[in-house]
Amino acid sequence: MNPTPAVTVARALAGASIVVTRPAADAAAFVRRARSLGALALRLPGTALRALGALATPEPPCRAWIFTSPAAVRHAFTSARLVPDARVAAFAVGAGTRRALARHGIAAVAPQRADSEGLLALPGLASVRGQRIALVGAPGGRGLIDSELRRRGAEVVALHVYERVPPRWSTRQIEAVRGAPAPLLALVSSGEALVNLAGRLPADVFERLRAGWLVASSERLAALAREAGFEAIEVAASASASDLFAAAQRAWSRARALAAAAGDTPFR
Repeated sequence: MNPTPAVTVARALAGASIVVTRPAADAAAFVRRARSLGALALRLPGTALRALGALATPEPPCRAWIFTSPAAVRHAFTSARLVPDARVAAFAVGAGTRRALARHGIAAVAPQRADSEGLLALPGLASVRGQRIALVGAPGGRGLIDSELRRRGAEVVALHVYERVPPRWSTRQIEAVRGAPAPLLALVSSGEALVNLAGRLPADVFERLRAGWLVASSERLAALAREAGFEAIEVAASASASDLFAAAQRAWSRARALAAAAGDTPFR
């Protein structure tokens, strides 16, 4: 008898080795999702996050606040001790950031497309000339939100509440990736993470990643992955967990089909 649809979905990644490259503080939900789909979940953070300490709430007040990630929300309300006015306009890059703000009593607007381009396309940020806008996040990155808002005439107040630093992997993490069943499927949503993986992993471990599949959160990141030598790439609709795992399921189906066509032993 054929399995029910619910069972099929629950085991959609059975036999897959999913490499979660999100920072340690954000990885738990991805690990749980991978395991719920039947996969082996491997933690291999591409970056680590470090708090930057307390900041003064901007004066004069900002008319709008933009939060670039759930980590930005977490650090803004803890280590940075910022107190945004709940009455001002708030914007989040994605649904996860919007939910994090809601837990602090702030109702934010988030785009369906969870990236800088999606945020900048929101009607509330179309006409910002003369407005003072707080941009809460980390130094580095693409800088697209800052530069485009300034081009539109806004005064942008950058509030760096944390920074991304190179990760430090344990021997256990490295050996887990080294010994995991092939092919590996790495979920990557940061160019900086990809650079760290390429430059800091032992050569044989990074080669294992390149020999597998890379699930990229955007076409831009997919292009960077190709430059790093990845050939099997699946592009997700966004960096959200739902979109990354939907892309991982597509990649896993393709990997199984290619193995079957080549006459290889099917994956579990």
